[in-house]
Parts: sequence; C-alpha cells; structure tokens
Amino acid sequence: MAEIQGPGGPLPFIPDDVTVPQFLLDSQHPSRPVVTNAGNVWLIEDSTGRKVGYEEIRARTHGLANALHLRWNIGENDVVCIFSPNHMDYPAMIWAIHRLGAIVTTANPAYTAEELVHQLRTTSAKLILVHPWNVDTALAAAQAVGIPPENIALVDPLPASASKGSGFITLPELVKQGSSQPTSFTERKLKPGEAKTKLAFLSFSSGTTGLPKAVSIPHYSLVANIVQVATFLNGDTSPPESRGFRPGDVVFAALPFYHAYGLAFIMHALLFYGYTLVVVPKFNFVDMLKSIERYRINFLPTVPPMFVLLCKHPDVPKYDLSSVRSILCGAAPLFGELMEQLSKKFPKIKIGQGFGMTESFTMVAMLALDQHVGTPNSAGVLLPGITARVVRADGSLAPHGEAGQFVFKSPALALGYYNNEKATKETFVDGWLYSGDEVTINEKGELFVLDRIKELLKVRGFQVAPAEIEGYLLEHPDVADACVVSILDDYHGDLPLAFIVPSASAQERIKQDPAEADAIKAKLIKYVADGKIYYKQLTAGVVFTDVIPKNPSGKMLRRLLRDRAREMWKNGQLSSGVKPKL
Repeated sequence: MAEIQGPGGPLPFIPDDVTVPQFLLDSQHPSRPVVTNAGNVWLIEDSTGRKVGYEEIRARTHGLANALHLRWNIGENDVVCIFSPNHMDYPAMIWAIHRLGAIVTTANPAYTAEELVHQLRTTSAKLILVHPWNVDTALAAAQAVGIPPENIALVDPLPASASKGSGFITLPELVKQGSSQPTSFTERKLKPGEAKTKLAFLSFSSGTTGLPKAVSIPHYSLVANIVQVATFLNGDTSPPESRGFRPGDVVFAALPFYHAYGLAFIMHALLFYGYTLVVVPKFNFVDMLKSIERYRINFLPTVPPMFVLLCKHPDVPKYDLSSVRSILCGAAPLFGELMEQLSKKFPKIKIGQGFGMTESFTMVAMLALDQHVGTPNSAGVLLPGITARVVRADGSLAPHGEAGQFVFKSPALALGYYNNEKATKETFVDGWLYSGDEVTINEKGELFVLDRIKELLKVRGFQVAPAEIEGYLLEHPDVADACVVSILDDYHGDLPLAFIVPSASAQERIKQDPAEADAIKAKLIKYVADGKIYYKQLTAGVVFTDVIPKNPSGKMLRRLLRDRAREMWKNGQLSSGVKPKL
C-alpha cells in the first residue's frame, strides 16, 4: 500500500510566528468560519447558566497574566501547573500563562499526591493553580517537591468550612488586581519559525512503558491541529441545516480539559470553529441529559462509557435530546455493536468515532463528513495534512486491509518527550510518529484500530502503563513478581488485572491457611486503590500464578497472560465487580 494522504488538502497557511492566544484571540485565519451565535458566547457555566464571550475572556486573560507577572514574576519558559477540573477560567489560565512566554502543564484533578509529585518534579513547575477540591493534595505534593505554599493560588475561593488553605489568594482576586494595575509585561512577538520550537504545553502521556512522560508541545502543533480540524469541517458542502458540525452550535464540554481530547480538540479547535462550550466540572450522566435539554446542546464529544450509557440508561427517554445533531466518540476504540445500537435509538443523529494522540496534539482522524453513521469499528478518515503508513513488523508497507503499526506524519506532531531522549527516539523517527497501535486502513481510507502494539491499557479513555502498576505492586512484601494485563468491558474498555507470584512469606501463610489467599488478594487490591488514581486500580482483580512467563532475555510475555485472562473471563472464572455508573 502506498502512503495514504488525508483528504481535503492542501492545508491553508499555518502561521509559525504566533502563540496559541495570539492565534485564537488576536488574529484571523482563512479557515476560521464567521460565527453568528447570539452575542458571540464562548462559554456557558453549566451549573448557573452564566455566559462569557470573547471580550470578557480576553480581558480576564490579560488581567491574570499581569497578576502572575507582578506577584510571582512568571515569565519566559517558567512552568505553571493547572490542577483543576473543568472551569470557566480554564482557557484564561492557559492563555495568560502563554501571554507571558511561560509553559502550561495540566494535571489530572483526581491525582494522588504521589502522582502529582511526579508531574511537578518532571516539569520543574514554579506555580500551581489549584481548585479548592484538590487543595490538600496540592499542598502535600508541593511540600514534597519544594514549592512554597505562597506559590499556590486557588481557582475559586474555599468554602467557609474548609480547614486548610484559607490564606491563599484566589484567581478572581488575581484577575481584579492585574486588571487594576498598569501592564507589567511585554508580550513577545515570535520570530518566523519560532512557534515550531517554543513550548506551549508539557502534557502527560504514558508513551511506551513506565511512568507517564511529559510530551513537549510547541505552539505551532496546536495551531496546526486547529487548522487541520477547521479545514476538514469546512469541507462539508451539504446544506447548513443538515450538517453534523456547524459554527455557532453548542457543545457539551465535560471531557476533562487537562486531557488532550478536551484541551486541544474541545477547548481550542471547537472554540476556534465557533462553538459555544457548556463547561461541566464533574460528569454525571443524568445531569448531562438535563443540560442537553436546558441548553439545547447540538454536539456531544464522548468516550465509550458515556456512549454505553446513552444506549442503555433507563433515564434517556425522559429527556428531550432532539437538539443533538452529532455524537463523536474518542479516547478509546468503540465496539461497532454499540454504534449500531445508538444509531437505531437516535436515527437522526450523526454518530461516529475519531482518533487522536497527545503526541499528535491531538486529532488525526474523524468521522467522514458524508457519513451519517460511521463504518462499524472505524475511527474515521484521516484529517487534511496527515500522511499515513501501515508498517509490518519487518518494516515493509502493508497493503490495504492488512494489519500493521500505524505510522504517520502531521504538522501537529509534538517535539518528543521532555528530557527523555530514549523514549523520543523510539516514538519519533525521521519526522514520523510510531503510534504503537495496530491498525488496518481500507481502500476508502478508513482507519481501523485493532490493538495496541505498545503495552498501554485504555481504561475509560485514560492511558495506563502496566509497568507503573507492576512497579508499585512489587514494592509490597507479599509480591514476588507481577504482570498487569486486562480483560475487555464495553463500558470501561480495559479492566486491569494483576497476575501475582506471591512472595515466600505469603506462600507460607497461604499453605498454613488457604483462606489467607483471598485476604492477600483483597489487601493488594486495596493497596493499589489507596496509592493510585481510580482508573489505575485492579478493577478485574488479582490472580495468583506460579510464574510470570518471560522470554530468554527476561522480557515478560504479556500477551500469554492477557490471553489467559480473557479466556478465564469468557469462561466465567473471573468477576470484575465493576458496574456502569448509571
């Protein structure tokens, strides 16, 4: 098979001398549609209905940038961590940091202190902007890495009942202070080509193995992907009333802004394209149904668990969802049967999948514009500007329909992994990104993701490196060896399961009392639950084994145990205990 080019090209000019906020807030581009939504509303607060438009966001961005510079001297190449759920000021926080020439690293608000420490230490963050929900975790992590308490600011004021953190300045106070003071900083104009190397984000991805790695995202990468998405959507020549994606529509923005899907696609590409975002800090399915009805939402970006609930939740018929025109599922593969179920339930809605990576920041493929319902199991067609190969294990190119590794070029590719030359060389090779995904591409140019060549799991759309959980388990005195694999579930995707070789002392206790085996398994499940974020837990349980199979060089033969686990699951020998949150 020859190289596959994304349709709809060539791309219009992508500026290489502007930062992200300069592109979004200060300039016009031929791919940007004219927006006609009432009052040019950019954001709506889900809980209150408060609306924020372009002028207010731009003013808040400037005020916050001025305050960050005045109070902490945030400037060129400093790193600021945003540790918060979705928030109305999330875009302003990002763009204020960028106005100062600084770098943003967004952290999962569900992180434990240990996980946040890894991110703060890797990025050498100077300042943390934290939501009150997360202040205790932020304090513990900041102390561990030497960030002083005065370098923490709260996104919102703490409730009066809070026992800690009452002395921290808040973001509303910072915006007010910065807006009332003369401008203390000079926003720099980039030199031609500089946007291709100047870092905008250090976004975390598990890469191939081990702890999550910081992906170095320059300003140009996000600008390029925004242009790619806009150019693709502009290719829809059908009448406006029949389009699934339209400027001026309203999008449900509950997918997390710290994640590439929410950060690059929803917050940036969709805002650029003229969407209004209904900002939701914490997802609840029934609340989503209410929001669709209340705000007449048109577009639902989803992940597989949300998709399953739309198919099966008993409350769906109770709400008016007639405003919805399109549903796009991403972050993890979706079973074709679910798409068929949902399309039968909502025959008027355009439904399909997309594909993206943090390393390509972010979208690579989307539902074809001329399809009402995507081809079962397809991740869509490539975006303009993407050049793809399907590469066999021997390095030769696979023909249409034959499986191989998905390798591609894009103007939106990251620079590599921050301060990790080895991982960068493994994934970014001569301008090509080696995705680690096993795929096929058919003669229509549709992408089908079959499996992960890399060892990553996708749990509810989140990347999980088995090696991280294995390393943590090996610290436990009852574990001699460990291998983490998964079973597959429609709702959650991969469900992590640990094969454990008990330590000698654990084996002796089990020998003396066989009931001790179940007690040790429960203890190990709790140990991981206490130490790791919710999607890294052993939701499929623990299985004891005599040995972890390995090849002569010592590398685990993970596939053997994965196949064994899935056969056990199929035969009813495992029960995950996991239920969809209805």
